[in-house]
Amino acid sequence: MGIADLRKEYTRHGLSETDVDPDPLRQFQCWFDQAVAAELIEPNAMTLATATPDGRPSARMVLLKGVDNGGFVFFTNYESRKGVELAANPWAALVFYWPELERQIRIEGRVERITPEESDVYFASRPNGSRIGAWASRQSSVIGSRAELEQRVAELEQFYADRDIPRPTYWGGFRVIPDVIEFWQGRPNRLHDRLRYRRNNSQWIIERLSP
Repeated sequence: MGIADLRKEYTRHGLSETDVDPDPLRQFQCWFDQAVAAELIEPNAMTLATATPDGRPSARMVLLKGVDNGGFVFFTNYESRKGVELAANPWAALVFYWPELERQIRIEGRVERITPEESDVYFASRPNGSRIGAWASRQSSVIGSRAELEQRVAELEQFYADRDIPRPTYWGGFRVIPDVIEFWQGRPNRLHDRLRYRRNNSQWIIERLSP
């Protein structure tokens, strides 16, 4: 069987304007709670797409770590490729895909750093190994070998053996502030349901998109 022959029929659910919450963040929370209840593997895994100022895109998987009235929060090294791109071009897109539920959520919006205090709180909640990792890895930079990284980890573990591990100043959170959120529900014959929330000043407009 070739790639072009791979097909799946989507039959689990529909998506109606009368059934969704008028606030897309509440609607996201509803779907996210259902994904958690379905015991999906890492339901908070999402694709993060960024771009350079001249429009060269890049994408990778990151983990959602918070949703509030402001938007969607994730954490990273500010000196990583995504951190550098967001500093120069503070717009991003997120995609959640839950194939078991035949659902996808697309989010677009501007990006800002969360406060240092918010980053401190989350960093302090991480296991020590993850905190050491944030210090050991200059994310996205070239290194000579795995052994070099492991040596750096060993040195940091010894240094912080009897000390608290603070947050590096180059590590912290970003918040994606959405102006567009689209909910996609798979349907038979590729006639999928697509409802898009589009921000108009302080209001959200719900629009049905052709599949």
